[in-house]
Amino acid sequence: MAAPRNLVNDGGRQRDEENLKEDSPTSKKPLGAKLDGKFPLTRWELAAAVTVFLVFTIGLFSIYLTMPAAQYGNIKLPRSISDLRILKDNLASYANDYQAQFILGYCSTYIFMQTFMIPGTIFMSLLAGALFGVVRGLVLVVLNATAGASSCYFLSKLIGRPLVNWLWPEKLRFFQAEIAKRRDKLLNYMLFLRITPTLPNTFINVASPIVDIPFHVFFLATLVGLLPASYITVRAGLALGDLKSVKDLYDFKTLAVLFLIGSVSIVPTILKRKRTYE
Repeated sequence: MAAPRNLVNDGGRQRDEENLKEDSPTSKKPLGAKLDGKFPLTRWELAAAVTVFLVFTIGLFSIYLTMPAAQYGNIKLPRSISDLRILKDNLASYANDYQAQFILGYCSTYIFMQTFMIPGTIFMSLLAGALFGVVRGLVLVVLNATAGASSCYFLSKLIGRPLVNWLWPEKLRFFQAEIAKRRDKLLNYMLFLRITPTLPNTFINVASPIVDIPFHVFFLATLVGLLPASYITVRAGLALGDLKSVKDLYDFKTLAVLFLIGSVSIVPTILKRKRTYE
């Protein structure tokens, strides 16, 4: 009876030694293993993210090199309305003299910021209104916002799932449940989300591929749904002198109008449910 007991004990010790060996800091780990217990990306995912970021950065820098010389010391990304006024004054003559080059640089910067979720695109939208007026400014903002959101969508499709689960787990579960309930009228629901400030646009951009929203639905909802809010922002850019804070853009009246417009987009869903219950 002693022999089997020894075999069991030996086997247990052997398993313990193997576990200690695996947990040892010097033991080799798979190449795709996570960097640590907290950071959600594997080495491959992190390498892909860095590569994409470097490609975008090099492209943006190359575009800047082709632009006519300017006083770059006075040019920086604005973080307040006062910064934006100074930037607008410094860029007004430059944008007028080199319009095509300036628009190329503006679009590249906007798409870069939107792709990598860099805060400040609302200031870029105000700047478009201040420099180009309502019509041209609105076209620029909506096209750039759609292009940047689409780029963010595909980047998230590549590496976004662990990041979103790490940053916004509860919000992601809520979004996934809402999408699952509205698969038959998904475009209407996405339009509602884009028009109204129900969910942040940044979250929608990165979470959409994770909850299996088709790209054509995402693209169309973004292109159309951003029009009302973009119009409000671009139009406000015409009167930067009267604007004290970004918060002034979206007062109660403005938010009520956006929710009213957004509600129109979900009317077909409500009517369909009513007919189903009847």
